This record gives sequence, C-alpha cells and structure tokens, in this order.
Amino acid sequence: MIKMVITLKRREGMTHDEFTHYQKDIHRPLLMSIPEAERYIRRFVVSYPVAAPRYPEPEYDSVVEAWFDSMADLEALYFSENFVKIVDPDHENFIDLSAFGRIISEEDVVIDRQQN
Repeated sequence: MIKMVITLKRREGMTHDEFTHYQKDIHRPLLMSIPEAERYIRRFVVSYPVAAPRYPEPEYDSVVEAWFDSMADLEALYFSENFVKIVDPDHENFIDLSAFGRIISEEDVVIDRQQN
C-alpha cells in the first residue's frame, strides 16, 4: 500500500477557520466528485491541529493522508484529466502553495493498538 502525506498551510489573508471550512465544505466535495477519487483512493484522512498549550504553534493548518493500492493508482488519480482540470486549480484558493509539503511513502507500523 502506498500513502501520500501532504502538509498544508492556509493562504495569506485566510483565517484557520476559513481554511478549514473551505477544505471541508468546498474542496473536499470537489475532489470526491471526480470518478478517479472513488476508484483509486482506499483511505483518506485529514487532520487539523487542536489546542496544545504545552507545545509550539503548529506549522501547518492540516495534514492530509491518502492511501492507494499502488503507485500506479496514485498517479492515475493525480495525473488524471479531471484532477488536473477540476481539482488542482482550486488549491490556490485556500493553500499557500509555497509552503506545501509532500511525501510518498510505505508505512512501517510500529504499534497498532486499535480497538474494534
């Protein structure tokens, strides 16, 4: 399984709440509207910072994790015509593209104590 982890920072002039609203209510439905998302994404998680007074302020406004069966499936989504023409252009509406981070990875699970 291949996982893409993306760190996102809001664009200048946007509050964290505006960023979160845009990502959840505008951008996410846009991504999920293209057939390639349904076909290739196996799991999709977005994490938002919570108050943690004993820790420094977070550098990012969200972290996105997306799992795929293979590198070919990841590329089939991100290089699809629908993603390139419909989803990708929307990123500049809420993301500081100069602070964008990404890693393509395979997980090495050290502890997994999930309860069913």
